[in-house]
Amino acid sequence: MKTRMRLAAALAAASLIGLTGCGANAGATGATGAASDFPKKGKSIDLIVAFGSGGAVDTAARLIQPVLEKELGTNVEVINKPGAGGQIGYTQLTSAKPDGYTIGATGSPSVVVSPLDPSRGAKYTRESFQPLGRHVIDPAVIAVQPDSPYQTLKDLLDAAKANPKSMTASTTGLQTGEHFALAQIQENTGSEFAPVHFSEGASQATTAFLGKHVDILVANVSDVNDLSKQGKARVLGVMSEERAPSLPDVPTFKESGYDLIAGTARGYSAPAGLPADVAKKLEAAIQKAIEDPAVVQKMKDLGLQTSYLNGADYQTFWASQEGDFKKVLPLVQKKD
Repeated sequence: MKTRMRLAAALAAASLIGLTGCGANAGATGATGAASDFPKKGKSIDLIVAFGSGGAVDTAARLIQPVLEKELGTNVEVINKPGAGGQIGYTQLTSAKPDGYTIGATGSPSVVVSPLDPSRGAKYTRESFQPLGRHVIDPAVIAVQPDSPYQTLKDLLDAAKANPKSMTASTTGLQTGEHFALAQIQENTGSEFAPVHFSEGASQATTAFLGKHVDILVANVSDVNDLSKQGKARVLGVMSEERAPSLPDVPTFKESGYDLIAGTARGYSAPAGLPADVAKKLEAAIQKAIEDPAVVQKMKDLGLQTSYLNGADYQTFWASQEGDFKKVLPLVQKKD
């Protein structure tokens, strides 16, 4: 269907972007020598995470933190600012002075979509951010309790179609990747769940699922990798083109008869307007951290394949996603 194609295009673009050019991250002009003393000795850099501790976004930020500190020669402090599906943290990031001492983890669709919906009242737009580098793409999954009667994805979706809204399903907040994934599933299969939005992120949603406060966990591969190994969740389907290497026995949605693709793209950004030399130094440090062999291996252990893009290409990718998600935004604006 058209909605599936549009959302798939938003993710497929990730593997196609290899554009050249450096204008996207040029930053403020007239700042020659700005990086000569950046960062100043003893002055730390804040890395804002717009979701709670323990989730995939937080984990990835803490994995690159020590490498950033080594490359930049100063402390990097990860600061969690959860709430409103990432909007609180993104607001703090874009409100900071563009001097290089505040950067943040940015993830789509939340950071892309929140300024597109007037009802959200976001104080930022895409132009408020200066992308520094994309880190990873994390496919969406759907999981049930280990003692659930549903053994296959078809079993679950048929039941949700026969008994609409009889089962609760988690998201990490309004208009987040999980919310889009759930809306996409319902739109294309006729199944209906009762969404429960956990605005502080994946950690909060997972805790609710483990406590059996929600029936269905809509998450990402990195969120369920350990849960699956520990027998705490039964993953029924992965919303990617191919099976996730860390979940080799879990079929894709397409294998189960549903041609659906969804996921979350994550990276790092600063407030727009960085001096060019500061932006260059930060981007180089972030690339070094993302591509550090130990970090790559730890990400792989989480079930994630590194998918680095430099700042300019990440900005182009971000812009393409904005166009794609704008078309399907009505799916997550419907009253649940």
